[in-house]
Amino acid sequence: MNSLSRATHILRFPPALRPIIAARLYATQTGLGTSNATPQRRRKAVTAFNDDGRVAWGDLSAREKAARTTQQTFNFGMIIIGAILTTGVVYVMYTEVFSPESKTHHFNLAVDQVKRDSRCTELLGNSKKIIAYGEPTWNKWARARPIASRIEKDRYGKDHLIMHFNVEGPLNKGVVNLHMTRGPNDSEFVYKYLALDVKGHQRIYLENADDTPNSPGKSKTKLFGVSWR
Repeated sequence: MNSLSRATHILRFPPALRPIIAARLYATQTGLGTSNATPQRRRKAVTAFNDDGRVAWGDLSAREKAARTTQQTFNFGMIIIGAILTTGVVYVMYTEVFSPESKTHHFNLAVDQVKRDSRCTELLGNSKKIIAYGEPTWNKWARARPIASRIEKDRYGKDHLIMHFNVEGPLNKGVVNLHMTRGPNDSEFVYKYLALDVKGHQRIYLENADDTPNSPGKSKTKLFGVSWR
């Protein structure tokens, strides 16, 4: 509504009402074109500690972009460190527990062999109740006892795995001694001997390479007719 039309419209009313009508028309005209939208709330500055990725990269300032880059670099580094640690744990678990050449693997095989041997169960008792464990420690509450074992290499390049551990059954308890060898060109250890010692009884040999002809574990090195081990 232009000024002329507005004036003509006001003149139609009685003189007493004209000021009121003029004020209302002015308010209506000045209110047209205004927006009802609320002003945008100012966002919090993005730092390396509070960045959650909601703000688009293009809306970040140079300092905020540097903060996001720092945070992402730190997160990536933590992922790499976690992957390295996980790989290390898997490697140690395999070499110490699951590998066919691990000491734990040979320990488990020896225990099973003792439980299957009728001479051993005759002294120790029911095979299902036979337990095997390592050396006692300073902590009497510790459930896991370390197995006494070592690997040595002789001057001929042959590896020697030497181990002993305790066994206990309903009737008796004893000590199992194990000696295995592996030549420089061999991939697996073979028994030199596996024996059970129970106090008051004769030693029981479950494996004895020296009594087995052509045994891989038997010493083959001789000098002047004497076998050198």
